[in-house]
Amino acid sequence: MAKQNRRRRTGRKPAPPTAFDALSGDPATIAEAVIAAAARGGTESIGTVTVTDELAAGVELAGRRLIAHASDLGWLPGDIHQAARRRLDEFAVGYLLDLMAEHHPDARWDAELDELDASVWWTTPHLRAWADRALLTGSEALTTVIEALALLLRLPKLESSGPVRPRHGVDEKVLGRVRGLLAKAESTSFPDEAETLSAKAQELMTKYAIDHLLLEPSSDLPATRRIWLDTPYTDAKALLIDRVAHANRCRAIFAAEWGFVTVVGDDTDLDLVELLSTSLLVQATRTMIDTADTGESRSRHYRKAFLTAYATRIGERLTEATDTTIAHAPNHLLPVLAARQHQIDKAFDTFFPTARAKGITIRSAEGWAAGTEAATEARVDHS
Repeated sequence: MAKQNRRRRTGRKPAPPTAFDALSGDPATIAEAVIAAAARGGTESIGTVTVTDELAAGVELAGRRLIAHASDLGWLPGDIHQAARRRLDEFAVGYLLDLMAEHHPDARWDAELDELDASVWWTTPHLRAWADRALLTGSEALTTVIEALALLLRLPKLESSGPVRPRHGVDEKVLGRVRGLLAKAESTSFPDEAETLSAKAQELMTKYAIDHLLLEPSSDLPATRRIWLDTPYTDAKALLIDRVAHANRCRAIFAAEWGFVTVVGDDTDLDLVELLSTSLLVQATRTMIDTADTGESRSRHYRKAFLTAYATRIGERLTEATDTTIAHAPNHLLPVLAARQHQIDKAFDTFFPTARAKGITIRSAEGWAAGTEAATEARVDHS
């Protein structure tokens, strides 16, 4: 019954037998056929398939090859999972999680597997065990596998995330204070109070980064962090992350086709950029919805303009907060900051030699004005 229900949900119908049932028992031959089908993106002619040990072995071999290829391209488990959940159904996402759980190239990969709670849970050939657990027929299972592998084949090469090394991270006490300020900012219904709390968080983050740099000058190469965005208005949301990154001595670039922003900077600053960006996206969206009182303010053009203006103005105010904090720092810090910024700029240009600025089209003057006002009227005097 469950299998029939899934067929009704996906609209898939049983097809006549095809060459997949007549394949050689050699797993390598089956793996090549599966990869070829994924490269074509064709699953409509799979037909009736029986999950045999030979088919399971061939599918496993194909999966191992392509997940290793994705890893070589710079994709980490968290990135693959984010890309999959935006383009595939829950069955294909689950299959990729299992596929990643068997791959162990380095410590960073294993750490992300732990975050995703991915593990090797099966004791029989994976294809059969996974299909049984998901209540899929052989044809449905192979179709799902090919769709998942097709995604792996489409993944572009990513920039290096930096050498595998222990992440320094942010002091837990400081992180707790920053999270506390941002939690209050997210929970208040008063935009000015939210902005004041966010500004205080930015000030605290900057002071911590300065102290950290003075006490432990970093000799590590800059690292990268990918922040994934949910639709809609991803370009406006990416702009907000770019402005937060700029205020925290980082550089950012938006991969519009895949929906993520890559931020280049020190590990400590990257932690803080990710934390503050996530909070500000929540605050901006809430303010946009709470202030919507007309038909125009509920339109897509208005909301995109609102978020773009909000990101622009908040970015200016965060940068002002950073500059004010740095102005009160010891004079000998400036050369240290300048040298580190040069390293980050050089790394960014190396990772993204063809990067270029791109504007955002705004079609609602009302939305732009409202977004600017929401950011401008906020109290950011740190008092």
